[in-house]
Amino acid sequence: MFKDKNKKENIIKELSTRTGFSSNLSKRIINDLVEILVQELKSGHLNLKNLGSFKIIHKKERKGRNPKTKEEFLISSRKSISFTTSKNIVDYLNKSL
Repeated sequence: MFKDKNKKENIIKELSTRTGFSSNLSKRIINDLVEILVQELKSGHLNLKNLGSFKIIHKKERKGRNPKTKEEFLISSRKSISFTTSKNIVDYLNKSL
């Protein structure tokens, strides 16, 4: 599907090619989709049937270390996103190998 890295521009081009939509419409569709997913994820959990589920993880403050200089520093607390793949996707990928 993609020869390069998976960039948003490549997804927009692929959507435009497959559907016949203009690239501007495809760009708006992808941007709106991303915006909707982010808004839903802000509630803390997003489950997409047959694809997987996203959830927000709260990471605590911790010590970090620069591997080159061995200098220690503090990594602040933050939110992160965890994605768990649906069993259907895993089964599909294993069958195609």
